[in-house]
Amino acid sequence: MSLRALRTLVAIAQYGSFARAAEAVCLTQSAISLHVRSLEEDFNAPLFDRTRRVPVLTEAGHRAVERAREILALYDGIAAELGEGSELTGRLRIGAIQTALAGTLPMALAALRQAHPRFRVQVFSGMSAELAIRIDAGELDAAITTEPVKPYPSGLVSTQLYQEGFWIIGPPGLGALDAKSLLQEYPFIRFDRRAWVGRTIDSELRRMRVRVQTDMELDSQEAIVKMVARGLGVAVVPLSSRELDQLSGLTCLPFAEPQRQRRVVLLEREDRPAGRFAVALVDAIRAQAGNEAIHEK
Repeated sequence: MSLRALRTLVAIAQYGSFARAAEAVCLTQSAISLHVRSLEEDFNAPLFDRTRRVPVLTEAGHRAVERAREILALYDGIAAELGEGSELTGRLRIGAIQTALAGTLPMALAALRQAHPRFRVQVFSGMSAELAIRIDAGELDAAITTEPVKPYPSGLVSTQLYQEGFWIIGPPGLGALDAKSLLQEYPFIRFDRRAWVGRTIDSELRRMRVRVQTDMELDSQEAIVKMVARGLGVAVVPLSSRELDQLSGLTCLPFAEPQRQRRVVLLEREDRPAGRFAVALVDAIRAQAGNEAIHEK
């Protein structure tokens, strides 16, 4: 039994097929099959039901995946425990919502890489609820999500990273209009309602009794801002103070009264925290977000 074979098994369970797992772990499909056969010989049990067209874990396979995740988590944590001085070495698997990927996270990761060249961070994108479930399943060590997260598996703890206000943004020169006029008189570029942000905006619009003319519904905040900058409509998006400063050329008005806010947090499992890795990531993100005096929840 090898650690690489265990990583292969976990990848198949995560991605749902031998082909997608092969891409994820950078192996050929034949190598993936060899790893599976080797594990089955070691465990003396079939891990997959081969009567199905797609790989389906047997009961023994599910138990093996669960134990494999525990073994890999322990192994990946050894480097952090044995690291000398303040340098971090090892791997951290994190998930992140799209707004973090397009905002503070890239700069924070670049700063971490410069300070800790042997610290490897793997990043996966997703929506808050999905990422919370993946942490609970052991597929991720931590995730940058919004708060609250629904559904919210028990046993997760959060550390606040930064806070964002919701803003109505429009093309330049519309600052004389009030919020309702801006939303009702121009095409509305809606944030995807599958995401918590999109549902929050939609709920607030109904509370305000504002009817908008939706021309687009997008899941990328970066794309929404670009559409607005090109004069294609108005939108509501969450922005940190630093991001707001970067939109100085656009019309920006607070959304709702009082202005709606959201907190962005780092989620971890309470029984398996990422320790020094998480602390370093939190510090780097807070530094880039420009938020101070943020306390742990």
